[in-house]
Amino acid sequence: MTVDPYIPVPPLGYGGIERVVDMLVRAFIQRGHDLTLLAHPDSRTPARLIPYGTPPHVGAIPRTTELAHAAAAIWRHRRADVIHSFGRLAALLPVLPLRDVIKVQSYQRESIPWPSVARAMALAGPSLAFTGLSSGMYGGKPFAGVGRWTTVPNGVETSRYTFQASVQPDAPLMFLGRIEAIKGTHHAIAIAKGARRQLIIAGNRPPAAEHARYFEQQIAPHIDGSQVTYIGEVDDRQKDAWLGRSAALLMPIEWEEPFGIVMTEALACGTPVIAFRRGSVPDVIRDGVNGFSCATAAEAIEAVRRIPEIDRATVRADCEARYDVHELVAQYERVYDETRKAAGR
Repeated sequence: MTVDPYIPVPPLGYGGIERVVDMLVRAFIQRGHDLTLLAHPDSRTPARLIPYGTPPHVGAIPRTTELAHAAAAIWRHRRADVIHSFGRLAALLPVLPLRDVIKVQSYQRESIPWPSVARAMALAGPSLAFTGLSSGMYGGKPFAGVGRWTTVPNGVETSRYTFQASVQPDAPLMFLGRIEAIKGTHHAIAIAKGARRQLIIAGNRPPAAEHARYFEQQIAPHIDGSQVTYIGEVDDRQKDAWLGRSAALLMPIEWEEPFGIVMTEALACGTPVIAFRRGSVPDVIRDGVNGFSCATAAEAIEAVRRIPEIDRATVRADCEARYDVHELVAQYERVYDETRKAAGR
């Protein structure tokens, strides 16, 4: 398994892909797989670690050197049963023509290099498969139909989250994520005010000037410590506690987010999600079962009033069935088996 070398696995702070890879690595090993991980030198993993990468990871020469190191390590491991890349597709180049080497490339971001995918498929044929976090990442695109794609979402270790069977009648709503316009923090405030509910905002403030202006102009004026409270960044323990005591998580996004892990973190606590119908939201949210998928803030306000219709035990059970890490590992194992069969192995 490979990942880009910019952040250790697991990450010390922010690092979505690295956090997911760490979770998957440990689950694969628990299921009896022998796993080698190509990652940042400071990674702490039960897998056999191949360290690579040197800061600052920017510029043509450092990036090319890192890519060459990754490609060389992958070539040395070309006899592995599966080579699964969460890093750059180009690192698979040495083994792409080897049709007896099973390769899986997983994309976790919305930008997919479709011309490169087409060239890789021409070299690898059925020995190469692709996964995306949601069907919206690869369906209906200009290059749709290039490559064999499977949706495998991200998820959580549900055992690490505390299920809360009930919350107080006046429990707050919560927004958890980066404080920037595309995440819809301003919509969350409007929804909470429209529903006359308290809102807890948690998350980091990106340092860029545009994000600072957004916070000062559209968020800060509403923070009063009563109806709208900003608590800053939270660690895993705080996240579990705040999500568990919330009536619902608000995710009113303004972009086609490939996958919001925060949704599954809330669901693992039994907390329903009210989100705008974009990106992976239609894949995750089952209306009336684990939350509500909405088109506008007005619809979300109405959804807040319908929160009592949702059974929190059902929310948790649905999360365990669809998004627990062991279910995700099983899905990846099926991708491996299907790719092996397609390649005639």
